[in-house]
Amino acid sequence: MHPHLHSQLEKIVGHRVLCVGDIMLDRFIYGHVERISPEAPIPVLRTEREAVTLGGSGNVVRNIVSLGGHVDIVGVIGHDQAGYDLSEQFSSMHHVVSYLITDNDRPTTIKTRFVADGQQLLRSDRETSAFLSADMEDQTLMRVRGAMDGCDVVILSDYAKGVLTNRVIAEIIALGNEKKKPVLIDPKGRDFSKYKNAYMLTPNRKELTESTGLSIKNGADAEKAARQLISEHNLQGILAKLGSDGVCLVMRDKPAQHFHTTAKEVYDVSGAGDTVVATMSLCLAGSLSTEDSAVLANIAGSIVVGKVGTATVSLQDLAKEIRHDQSRISEEKILNTEQAKEVAERWREQGVKIGFTNGVFDLLHPGHLSLIRQARAACDRLIVGLNSDSSAKRLKGEGRPIQNENARAAVLASLADIDNVVIFTEDTPIELLKIIRPAILVKGADYTVDKVVGADLVESWGGQVMLATLVDGQSTTATIAKLKG
Repeated sequence: MHPHLHSQLEKIVGHRVLCVGDIMLDRFIYGHVERISPEAPIPVLRTEREAVTLGGSGNVVRNIVSLGGHVDIVGVIGHDQAGYDLSEQFSSMHHVVSYLITDNDRPTTIKTRFVADGQQLLRSDRETSAFLSADMEDQTLMRVRGAMDGCDVVILSDYAKGVLTNRVIAEIIALGNEKKKPVLIDPKGRDFSKYKNAYMLTPNRKELTESTGLSIKNGADAEKAARQLISEHNLQGILAKLGSDGVCLVMRDKPAQHFHTTAKEVYDVSGAGDTVVATMSLCLAGSLSTEDSAVLANIAGSIVVGKVGTATVSLQDLAKEIRHDQSRISEEKILNTEQAKEVAERWREQGVKIGFTNGVFDLLHPGHLSLIRQARAACDRLIVGLNSDSSAKRLKGEGRPIQNENARAAVLASLADIDNVVIFTEDTPIELLKIIRPAILVKGADYTVDKVVGADLVESWGGQVMLATLVDGQSTTATIAKLKG
């Protein structure tokens, strides 16, 4: 987790997304099951309430608006009551401009879910998957061309209901590329060649498997499948949705990144893919990096599966989850020596440059922060050795440390520049250095290399010692003396 994500959230507000795809009406019939029918071995649902909401690409729209974005929606509805209901729902939403085309030859798609005590019993679909006529394609593309210039990003929400024909998809991708508008696609089906030249696809595990023929058991499998799709269809990236395993972000010519889920309990996966593509797109519209966008999309998807129905995620939901996650991850960054050994060995196998610095870090001050920042800039991963309370007392004298080792470790772990904190009880970090074997050892410039504990050790395995520039006038000892004075 990246603590700076809090400040990134405000950047996604107010950006405009063009969404094209299969609009649906989601009906939910809620109730309780108390008996089995005497007519057949099926449960009897005692209906208590009903709810109707936007589904399919309509749910993508709902999520974008909930996150503070603006949307132009292009889609096709039938000449029926459900189509009228959809139009009314869009008309009542702020920051949404709808370009709905009525097709007299097709019904509006309705998905009806019967839910008992938070669990779906049955889903009934009323739909057609016939492709649009040439005339309907022309009308759809005309509306897309009219809306494209005013948007930052384009989403194609493909539910295989016939609106996104091969021609419609190809022309929207070509127009997006011409106008430098990233086209993100929530795909469907086995043949992804129709998505050729798009910016990014967001397939789930099943779609990834069906489109590549590869079995997806872990992150490495997902990366292999994603690379295959990127190469075959000239894509810039894949955000693979792996359910309880989180998401895998694979961008062309960049290392893959895997982000694990933060979901506590899964109640309903309905529309979770809509939430992910909506969040990813809006973040990119706000000029966030692909990594930060994927992290936020993953968090949003994790939140929404904990809600019942095709739910949405708000900025407040994201902010709350980021705070919670940062607290949890900070705790996980504090390792014992055995855990530190395992982590360091894994990083070395991956070719990661490990940095190390150490100290008491009692009453963290700007000098400490400068040292840590310089150390982190010189490596890929930074491990900080922290003197235990007994070690600090021997080093600094009676009355020290002011803060106990757990408090000092927690403060250090909350810093983005620090990847792990390890408390050591010895007077020096020599034993810890032997375990971690860092490529770079960092100390303050008040030392000389020959005086840095462990310098000869680090240099013996080809590592280097770096002396960081000190910030003048910063000292915990001086601060304590001032307080006493």
